[in-house]
Amino acid sequence: MHDQLSTYLQDPLLRRLWDDLQRAGPLRAILVDITHVCNLRCKGCYFFEDNMDRFESPKDEAVFDAWLEGEKARGTNFVTVVGGEPSLQLARLKKIHDNFWMTAVTNGIRRIPHEGFETMPIGLSVWGDHETDTYLRGGGKVRVFEKAMRNYRDDPRAIWYYTTTPDNAGEIESVVGQCVDNGNFVTFNFYGDISGLGGTYDHDRGFEQVRRNIDKMISRYPERILMSSHIAEVVSTGRLFDQRWGYDVCCSITPDNPINAERVGNGNPYNTHFRAYNPDLATTRRCCVGDERDCNNCYDVYAHISWIMMNLQRHLGSREDFSNWLTTMYMFYLGNRIVGFDEGVALLPEIHARAGHLRDRPLAGLAGGRAAGQLAGASLQHLVEDVL
Repeated sequence: MHDQLSTYLQDPLLRRLWDDLQRAGPLRAILVDITHVCNLRCKGCYFFEDNMDRFESPKDEAVFDAWLEGEKARGTNFVTVVGGEPSLQLARLKKIHDNFWMTAVTNGIRRIPHEGFETMPIGLSVWGDHETDTYLRGGGKVRVFEKAMRNYRDDPRAIWYYTTTPDNAGEIESVVGQCVDNGNFVTFNFYGDISGLGGTYDHDRGFEQVRRNIDKMISRYPERILMSSHIAEVVSTGRLFDQRWGYDVCCSITPDNPINAERVGNGNPYNTHFRAYNPDLATTRRCCVGDERDCNNCYDVYAHISWIMMNLQRHLGSREDFSNWLTTMYMFYLGNRIVGFDEGVALLPEIHARAGHLRDRPLAGLAGGRAAGQLAGASLQHLVEDVL
């Protein structure tokens, strides 16, 4: 199988991506809720749906500093900062930025200043056009999307994390166009209706038309879209070869949390370093989105990307499968600025051309990918660990 991998890497683009990832080195990632406070109450926000604000963030700065030093000592080098609202904790955000690769996900109402955060990737939330976004996030009153656009106009740090809903696929062209015209990049999430709104927002309606419109945006703005068709397919269908998405395969669990003992022992891969910290910084949760979240309505993109990333051996059955794995890895590193950003963006059109579509492939082909992965077995696990 090493020979097979060497054959795939004779492709100049794949070799370039592979070498860039190797130079960047492994990621030892965590997620942290930097605060239990937010200036919005979005419909369908997992943080408040699961009452995670009950874990109040420490007032004593020494507690935060001790936590940060502990993570440095543990070898952490990448932090996803969520909350609550990270822009309400700029001093602590700066400390994380000064010590780790990181991304902060914000609602955009309060601008994170440029000074001191010059190279920090900022994930800007948007959940639809101005009407839909105002309903879901602004309580029908606050035009959140509009405020965030003003705050981050022509800001090279900003990537819109566009959470799409099944029946609002027709909004995608307009929203993406506005984000690109605003001088920013775009990636996608998929709305899980954990608030029980139903109707237009019911995830059980499926995301087929959403994916088709995402593909159109990739074709129109290949140098601005930081999600591949392959990633969108895996996230929105919950399918990776013969596996179905669920707790038993999710890789973004907290391994040393006792609640995950059975999952750790089931034989499926997981991120051995990962921890999802509650705002108190003293406790962790089962996975990145809570202790009891129904995985059937979890469309968390980072969790699904981790599922792809941790399954290299399943992607060795063909050049296309390996290309999908490698471009997923690279997109994650690129969006979080772990590899050279300007150089990587220049490669995006060709990367998109390589990241194929699972939905148009027969099931027999999917099963074949699994068989090839089984043949590779543990002998290739170190290749994943070398990159991850």
